[in-house]
Amino acid sequence: MKRSLTVLAIAVAAVAAGATWYLHSKQPQRSGELALAHLQAPVSVRYDERGVPHIQAQNEADMYRALGYVHAQDRLFQMEMLRRLARGELAEVLGAKLVDTDRLFRTLGIRAHADQYAKTLDANSPAVQALQAYLDGINQYQDSRPAPVEFDLLGIDKRPFTLEDTVSVAGYMAYSFAAAFRTEPVLSHMRDQLGGDYLKVFDLAWHSAGVIQTPTLAAGDWQDLNALARLSQQALVEAGLPQFEGSNAWAVAGSHTKSGKPLLAGDPHIRFAVPAVWYEAQLSAPGFELYGHHQALNPYASLGHNRQFAWSLTMFQNDDLDLIAEKVNPDNPNQVWANGQWADLQSREETIRVKDGAPVTLTLRRSPHGPIVNDALGAAAGQTPIAMWWAFLETENPILDAFYQLNRADTLSKARDATAKIHAPGLNIVWANAAGDIGWWAAAKLPQRPAGVNPSFILDGSSHEADKPGYLPFTANPQEENPARGYIVSANYQPLSPTGVAVPGYYNLADRGQRLNDRLAQSDVKWDLQNSQALQLETATGYPQRLLQPLLADLRGAAADDGERALVEQLASWNGDHQLDSSIAPLFNQLTFQLAAAAMHDELGDAFFDNLLSTRVLDTALPRLAADAASPWWDDRGTEAKESRAETVKAAWQAALAHLKSTLGDDPSKWAWGSAHTLTHGHPLGQQQPLDKLFNVGPFAAPGGHEVPNNLSHRVGPTPWQVVYGPSTRRLIDLADPEHSLGINPVGQSGVPFDAHYADQAEAYIQGQYLPQHYSDEDVKANTQSSLTLVPASAR
Repeated sequence: MKRSLTVLAIAVAAVAAGATWYLHSKQPQRSGELALAHLQAPVSVRYDERGVPHIQAQNEADMYRALGYVHAQDRLFQMEMLRRLARGELAEVLGAKLVDTDRLFRTLGIRAHADQYAKTLDANSPAVQALQAYLDGINQYQDSRPAPVEFDLLGIDKRPFTLEDTVSVAGYMAYSFAAAFRTEPVLSHMRDQLGGDYLKVFDLAWHSAGVIQTPTLAAGDWQDLNALARLSQQALVEAGLPQFEGSNAWAVAGSHTKSGKPLLAGDPHIRFAVPAVWYEAQLSAPGFELYGHHQALNPYASLGHNRQFAWSLTMFQNDDLDLIAEKVNPDNPNQVWANGQWADLQSREETIRVKDGAPVTLTLRRSPHGPIVNDALGAAAGQTPIAMWWAFLETENPILDAFYQLNRADTLSKARDATAKIHAPGLNIVWANAAGDIGWWAAAKLPQRPAGVNPSFILDGSSHEADKPGYLPFTANPQEENPARGYIVSANYQPLSPTGVAVPGYYNLADRGQRLNDRLAQSDVKWDLQNSQALQLETATGYPQRLLQPLLADLRGAAADDGERALVEQLASWNGDHQLDSSIAPLFNQLTFQLAAAAMHDELGDAFFDNLLSTRVLDTALPRLAADAASPWWDDRGTEAKESRAETVKAAWQAALAHLKSTLGDDPSKWAWGSAHTLTHGHPLGQQQPLDKLFNVGPFAAPGGHEVPNNLSHRVGPTPWQVVYGPSTRRLIDLADPEHSLGINPVGQSGVPFDAHYADQAEAYIQGQYLPQHYSDEDVKANTQSSLTLVPASAR
């Protein structure tokens, strides 16, 4: 027995030692010396207490090559998954269940566009040379170090990263902005299947003529469009990778700050994941210095600051994607009517490799308007080809040059010129400098559309309604420079063009932006890093009262007893604050879902209603619906009687209380927002048990909520609510002292499981803490935890 136990103990120890050695071999090397080919001189990399690298190089190429190497140390698996998603290659490592996702992304044309776009790049331009150096650093790391643990689990083979991969990932990011793909099918279905009266609550009638006036799509085609919308949403949700959703940013002039210099605040709203989207790094070389936030496979910071300037970004949310119903030649199914004649559909074949399965060959078609997107459904596609016109595919879009120059834009004119080169996706750049300037530019190549065309609906490809006769000049884009009021706010609401031209888009509610504007407009407040933190962390919104006030009489009539009447009065006086201990926040959010379900589910059915819940237009529609007692949505089509608003509100009220009592308990005073509203950072491999315990981070009780400044947002639905997206970082830079700026990562700097920096900021983030972004050499030196020196390979 003793010998057996001894043998078992030795075996367990050996396994533990082997596991420890295996995991240790996967960890980043943050100290010592490493040789790197193609370096011209040694590069110093100092890591601070959060694992942020501070890179000092003697020339720009070495700086970006070093960035690529250290970025890959922490995020190689993220890079691999993003390029596979964008290029339609996930099934090769995840199996047949990802074929539909791969088919979708191949159909979108991102892969083919990236391959062609890369051929047009000027290899001698500074931006491309910097990118090539960065990719070389990634590839040298991949070639010389053990593969990440995820590569071993999934059987991923190493292969070089390329320019085409970087452009493809940019395409994925642009697509994640494209709300039209998930919105236009459901709106067109409402118009054509329900009628114009049902569209009034969506406020889409700015130009109602010019689109398809009678239903030209067969029942199978409507199923196609709904399936595409669902597949699009599913692909983004299940990938476990970042997806851009919204954002806050503001710049305050020195006349409104305590320091007398501009202050910049920014918190881009992105789907939560682990690793987090941003990789922080301080870069310095002769003539260049920047503390930046980088995306995978991109050497240029998307957010950044130095001693002279700082910028952040939000989503413009302009509509840069049109869905177009093509008219097929009855004598030739490979032709559609375009530009006054029958035009041949172009086609190409691509093959999806499938892990443990046979390859899948796709035939992908393109009309003069763009890719035929219902080819993503394969043999299940219906009768009518639906083309996609997308600005990302159709514009020159020198976005690499744009961000290379924006990383160096120390004057208002340089920042403006760099921003003008961003054609797609649409972005708001909010910028400030130490000289005292503040500016905002809505960056996008805005297409001209024929008069009367409303791109909120699917367009008729057989007419000129889908034509794009040209683009508006950048000067017509919404923008401001040094406004007299002394501040600028960008929060995804509908902007105004300086020329008065309409800018179609799928914008967020104005409530979040209005709340920020109200705070910044206070004449007796001077802004600094402390009160700016409080503003970024606000958890209240005026939206609940906009929705509830028209319904209060109906809610009071629905209350069955004194206890329910007390709840209605609490709702009536509630300030919309979503704090962790709030008992009213769960009631409001459950009631919001039940109102939408009681009013709209019977008209739309399961699939279309589920798609509607994932769109921004629902937020706009609900207050307008609440205020319109005569809206046809209030009637329940499943009954012979015609229900009134009061009857439907009563049904929603009863359903909300019943669900909350079944999930949170019978005592409403003990309902707590923090127990129903939680955040878990999901890893791509954490989608299934038991890997979720190893790779995911959380859950955490989460304050905030949908469309509040601290936009820890959940999908409209029943409790419990999982936070889907929110501030991907919170940054504050006072340009009087930019060396002591503040920020936070929602999880950690590293994407390597079991690394010390994998999730070391997660608790601080959810608690609303801010951490220093070390900048000066003295500060970096004082907070250096380890140092890595990269030396030219020939020097060893």
